[in-house]
Amino acid sequence: MAISEKPQQEPQQEPQQKPQQKHPQKPQQEPQQKPKPKPQPPPPRDESAVRAWLLVREAFTAGTWRRVAYALLAFPVGVLCVPLALLGAPTGRWQRGLVRRFLGRELSGSSRGLAHATAALPLNLLVLAVTVYGWSLVPMNLGWPLRAAGSDYSDAWGGPTFAGAWAFHAIVGGFGFLLLMPWLGRALAAVQLRLAATLLS
Repeated sequence: MAISEKPQQEPQQEPQQKPQQKHPQKPQQEPQQKPKPKPQPPPPRDESAVRAWLLVREAFTAGTWRRVAYALLAFPVGVLCVPLALLGAPTGRWQRGLVRRFLGRELSGSSRGLAHATAALPLNLLVLAVTVYGWSLVPMNLGWPLRAAGSDYSDAWGGPTFAGAWAFHAIVGGFGFLLLMPWLGRALAAVQLRLAATLLS
């Protein structure tokens, strides 16, 4: 009898485990930094406000009151310098010192004090009159009730009421001339300085 051979059982091969595919770890994304806000440029200057401020502050600057002092002193000093120059006094040096002290201009030259004192008398008299009258209107109109007490307000500027008349005088005559006189004085002082530079240099 032929012995039937048992079929050899092939050893069961263990299923090959597929290598686990390691997913590459995604690099951790750094938190996005918010862009720094750009510094905003300063707001543009309001040129009209700057001009208004310069107009208002001019009445309270030292330069304005130095020009007022020169306007008040130039005429009487010039009157005194005319006879003193004839006597040989150094009037040119005195007048140059006045210009240097109050108008801030250094003048150097021959001592023609008589020529300047004589030629500048009409101009200095005009500047003196305008300065005294213009600046006196400021307190006169701000204190209008003091000089108009008991009068009839119906015909007054800003009337017929007391409040209206006072407001008109204070705004137009008081604050108006307070703003005007420094610039008018600056213009007049420029003319005086030009004459002094011509005759005293």
